[in-house]
Amino acid sequence: MASRQRDTKKRRKTRPPKKGTEASPSRAKRKAGRGIDLMASASDRKRSAQSVERILEYYRPLKKPITLRLDADVLAWFKKDGRRYQTRINSALRTVMEREMKK
Repeated sequence: MASRQRDTKKRRKTRPPKKGTEASPSRAKRKAGRGIDLMASASDRKRSAQSVERILEYYRPLKKPITLRLDADVLAWFKKDGRRYQTRINSALRTVMEREMKK
């Protein structure tokens, strides 16, 4: 005797989407009705200012290798303190740049 297998796929019925799913029109209406608040509170602004300060504390601009011709005495003055003279030159130039930008 041959056994008969049930075909369950044919017997399945399609169900309507559950309430609260993407296909539900009521959820779409609720989403459309929500407003977006673009106003930041004073505490949010203070918090964002603190986070910007923290980011700037660790900010390191990209370095670009260049050839720079300096007077020998200026270069000797920066080199007299030892290593990292290029960093000191960069710092001095940045100070002048920031002072000029404030004007």
